[in-house]
Amino acid sequence: MNWRASCLLACWLPMAAHAVGIEPGKDPVPSVMWAFYHKQMLGDAPFVFDDRVKLHAPPFAEDARQVPLEIDARAFKGEVVKILAWAELNPLPKIVDFQPLDRVLPWLSLRIRIEQATPLRAAVLTRDGLWHVGSTLIDAAGGGCTAPSVVRTQPGWEEHIGEVLGGRYPRGEFSRLRLQVAHPMDNGMVGGIPEFFINHAELRDGNDQLLARLELFPAVSENPNLAFDIEGAGQTRLLLRDNSGNQFDAAIP
Repeated sequence: MNWRASCLLACWLPMAAHAVGIEPGKDPVPSVMWAFYHKQMLGDAPFVFDDRVKLHAPPFAEDARQVPLEIDARAFKGEVVKILAWAELNPLPKIVDFQPLDRVLPWLSLRIRIEQATPLRAAVLTRDGLWHVGSTLIDAAGGGCTAPSVVRTQPGWEEHIGEVLGGRYPRGEFSRLRLQVAHPMDNGMVGGIPEFFINHAELRDGNDQLLARLELFPAVSENPNLAFDIEGAGQTRLLLRDNSGNQFDAAIP
């Protein structure tokens, strides 16, 4: 870390810690891997552990191939540049890079694979250049990343790749989009099956204006379940692309 970053961090930490009641530099889920991921994911940039970034996951992963995860950074509405999430002890730790833009709230729900008990992290970059890191722990029997695909056991699964099911549900001042995409999301860790996963998604409105952008990684479960909170009315579209170049487009009223 250079001297400028050190000065910025020294100024930010006391203020941020006072605001959220967290001791400066204290990891709420102590992990020997944090220093590595601070450098790997955040480039050693200034950060604070911040309980305003909320990660909701079950305490134990009953099905390690389909673990629900909710990332809630609505406390920073209007200030979020991007949200990164990862599972520290997964063999493929990266989960998502989420960039909510106009009208999309900084909230995301999806399902992930867990290989073993692990800290989960979500880092929220705000416009002032500071990362706010939320954390939680999840226990698991293990094997979610190396388990064979359920999708591939279903007859004719190839004919349904890219199909999107879901809808839009009003919730007061905003509505929630809940979507499921048919795709095996192969992570390359099952013998003889190479990586084959959705790696890019865009949410657009009826005028083709970009509302949100996501980069997805193989830690996301097969047949991905995604949910967004969006303000305002009007049709939306979900555009998807996988790492083999296949492109999919679904309209959501």
